Amino acid sequence: MLRSAGLEIAAHPSDLDESPLKARLEKTGSSGRDIALALAEAKARAVATHFPEALVIGADQILDCDGRRYDKPANREEARAQLIALRNRTHELVSAAAVVQGDRLLWHHAEQARLRMRDFSDAFLDLYLTKADSGLTGSVGAYQLENLGAQLFSSVEGDFFVILGLPLISLLAFLREKGVIEV
Repeated sequence: MLRSAGLEIAAHPSDLDESPLKARLEKTGSSGRDIALALAEAKARAVATHFPEALVIGADQILDCDGRRYDKPANREEARAQLIALRNRTHELVSAAAVVQGDRLLWHHAEQARLRMRDFSDAFLDLYLTKADSGLTGSVGAYQLENLGAQLFSSVEGDFFVILGLPLISLLAFLREKGVIEV
């Protein structure tokens, strides 16, 4: 998304084990928004230790459906189970981003979108799982709205980029304010 928006970036995975932080935040009753913000910041801080002068962007996304949170599925079977659980229901996606430089948090922001999955048939689910094969485990909820996953939904409320996993418009505004990109 950032490259498509005209930014020159270097991508570096954080290699952060999110599980302990996420479990601690969930245990204390943190909201999906707070968890997404904390994970985005933790990822940015993990990378910033290697590039202390750079502006480092971290991002995370949380999917919540009626109080249950979903992660990226590990395999096709988990993807099937998630999609069945989300079928004919509305869920919320929270996408968060944080910008860190050195040890300083410069900016963070989270936005939410609401999506309603249609009551798709088992036959469509099988077709989707076959065609979306490699994209199933790459996104929370086991779908990519920009591809065949669009056919899973009956309604979508919210910013497209937030659904893809990044509050891009707000991030670009911050980067313009910082003079990183041209006004």
